[in-house]
Amino acid sequence: MTDRTKTAGLSRRHLMATAAGVAATGILGLPGRARAADPIRVAGIYTVPVEQQWVSRIHKAAEAAVAAGTASYVYTENTANTDYPRVMREYAEQGVQLIVGEIFGVEAEAREVVDEYPDVAFLLGSSFLPDAAHPNLAVFDNYIQDASYLSGIIAGAMTKGNIGMVGGFPIPEVNRLMNAFMAGAREMNPDIRFQVSFIGSWFDPPKAKETAFAMIDGGADLLYAERFGVSDAAKERGVLAIGNVIDTQGDYPDTVVASALWHFEPTLNAALAAVAAGSFTADNYGSYSFLKEGGSSLAPLGTFEGRVPEAAMALVTAREAAIRAGSFAVEINDEEPKSS
Repeated sequence: MTDRTKTAGLSRRHLMATAAGVAATGILGLPGRARAADPIRVAGIYTVPVEQQWVSRIHKAAEAAVAAGTASYVYTENTANTDYPRVMREYAEQGVQLIVGEIFGVEAEAREVVDEYPDVAFLLGSSFLPDAAHPNLAVFDNYIQDASYLSGIIAGAMTKGNIGMVGGFPIPEVNRLMNAFMAGAREMNPDIRFQVSFIGSWFDPPKAKETAFAMIDGGADLLYAERFGVSDAAKERGVLAIGNVIDTQGDYPDTVVASALWHFEPTLNAALAAVAAGSFTADNYGSYSFLKEGGSSLAPLGTFEGRVPEAAMALVTAREAAIRAGSFAVEINDEEPKSS
């Protein structure tokens, strides 16, 4: 486990040393008791490095909140699932007011910790909906199916008909993005063949790369890069790729055509406001990831500007406008996608 700190003038050691003082001043707990001008004390707990796509978006939003003066921030990365409850307790004992992270592999154990600290707000990535039994636990997820669908339209126009898709695990959080991407691609070509595979890891670029190589050998001329390593394979073999969650075109200017981006800022800002108001409660923050809420977007085409067929871009423009207006909804399909 690696512990690295990003704060507004506080180190983790300082937080530990002053936890008792914080409790004595009444700042500990849900911050309706805190002075309005005080930044909310936030801690992030991540099972992978903060450079990993999904976590990097949470990390980036937290750093933006620090810069805006609405939060202080510490975090621990590379936390094993077996260690996760312990780290949650450590931060809660230090007087952290809002704990952010992802508990997909430790759902039951995390809820036990949540119940032990009713005055701490928890905003955690989860496969389950919130419930009244845990009133201080709100959940979120990257519901960026809108942007994934739009990137699929572009992919459908850029492939000859064979797309390889490499994912981490076939869980709802991944499945819905893949299914939306596939639906978008089929808008341009209903006969596209998809090769779908999961590598059983959130961060194993070499394995993702080898899986992508196998798909290219199987005829794929475009890859859906849900995991790091896939775009490397695409670059080496001269095929195209579509990015996910972050924009990697700067690293692959001749490979990554488009990316579906996740913006965690609306989710985190809503939670910070609720904590500051003393109104944080069990809720589903997933909707803050929707395109119309500013939680997702299609990355600029950049080096591929003018290279995507006009018919595809016209459809992207029309669909995006309809999504924002509420007249078109991308299906949220959490079923495991299959090769077809």
